[in-house]
Amino acid sequence: MDPASGTLTALCGGTVLTIDDAFDQVDGPVVVQDSVITQVGGRVPDGATVIDVSGCLVLPGFVQTQVHLCQTLFRGAADDLALLAWLRQRVWPMEAAHDDPSLRVSAELAAHELLRTGTTSVLTMETVHGTEVVLEALVRTGLRATVGKCLMDSDALAPARLKQAVTPAMDDALALFRGWHGAGGGRIRVALAPRFAVACSRALLEAVADVSAREGLLVHTHASEQREEIEVVRALVGMSNLAYLADTGLATSRLCAAHCVWVDQAEQALLAERDVKVMHCPGSNLKLGSGLAPVVELRARGVTVSLGADGAACNNRLDMFEEMRLAAILQAVRLGPGALPAREVVWMATRAGALTLGLEASIGQIAPGFKADLIAVDVSGPHLAPAFDPYSTLVYASRGTDVHLTMVDGVVRVHQGVHEGLDGAALAAEARAQGRRLLSRAGL
Repeated sequence: MDPASGTLTALCGGTVLTIDDAFDQVDGPVVVQDSVITQVGGRVPDGATVIDVSGCLVLPGFVQTQVHLCQTLFRGAADDLALLAWLRQRVWPMEAAHDDPSLRVSAELAAHELLRTGTTSVLTMETVHGTEVVLEALVRTGLRATVGKCLMDSDALAPARLKQAVTPAMDDALALFRGWHGAGGGRIRVALAPRFAVACSRALLEAVADVSAREGLLVHTHASEQREEIEVVRALVGMSNLAYLADTGLATSRLCAAHCVWVDQAEQALLAERDVKVMHCPGSNLKLGSGLAPVVELRARGVTVSLGADGAACNNRLDMFEEMRLAAILQAVRLGPGALPAREVVWMATRAGALTLGLEASIGQIAPGFKADLIAVDVSGPHLAPAFDPYSTLVYASRGTDVHLTMVDGVVRVHQGVHEGLDGAALAAEARAQGRRLLSRAGL
């Protein structure tokens, strides 16, 4: 359903949640020409191809800002471990065992689940090798993605294949930037992705900071996720995780820091002062036993906090509806019901994600001139009735399987709940076969 150049497409019959600054709702069509929204509300233009989304809420596609597509094939193979043991005993051996076929199916499996459940954009950290394979898969599947090759050089317990010296690592990262940034009609961008302070030398982090400043590239990393990790960083460098990132020159508005579960008042102030973006992953934080992030306090300081499922190795799902529900409920546990209202959680899943990626002028809301990254969520089912409030319905009652339509860049990728470019059954069968081979190569 990729319209020819100049063809108009109109999504009709739904209630439009624009997620603009006023949270306006519109009963009327969303009109798309090529990859861009041209009209919200009013009458359907003559000659437009109409897609019926009656009974649906139409909203911007979800923006997940912390995922690892390469880890999708690890689902169910790394359970019941805390962070550092999870990495060293399971995830790193499996990442080192990846080959091109397993990376391709892992990325396609992730893209299928993400698009099927309403995510249209991701920020993803891949493994140290084979990132080109993931990029090729993303171009084919239609997902909008900012992708970083993992950079790590110093953890003594990491497999040799996952450690790369500073100069060749940065050369490879820059080659990806020059070869892939802007691919897929502009859907694909490249970031720098130092894994975390435990696995990166100071020389590597400083090189990343220099290249980020020179090229204007986002930096995607993990920080202050778990107490043991923080203790390791302090033992290595004599300061807190975020203070160390600041000391290396990384704490700028281009830094995207996943988790930030254990951040004290001074670190929260640093995040706000430097405009560092925080990616909250409630499902992963719970499953790894890492803790409950101070999301409300960070947002009160003006920190941009977005959402991500993290990865299938530590969450087992890539469904943004699950993350939205957990984000709201966990802050209710911490600070009382209503601490993080449903409407604000939808903002985090859309507008905050766009801000994190530096794409706030093109995605994250429904308005003329914005990219046509749209989803339609069917709220007519009995498990959602009576659906008085759309934001409550989305956050507390909806499921990923309620997504009726997903459009990225004006192209319908999922329609009536079916992915139009990927055969889910065939992909699952290939994933099972590749997964068995991967575990064997990893010695697990």
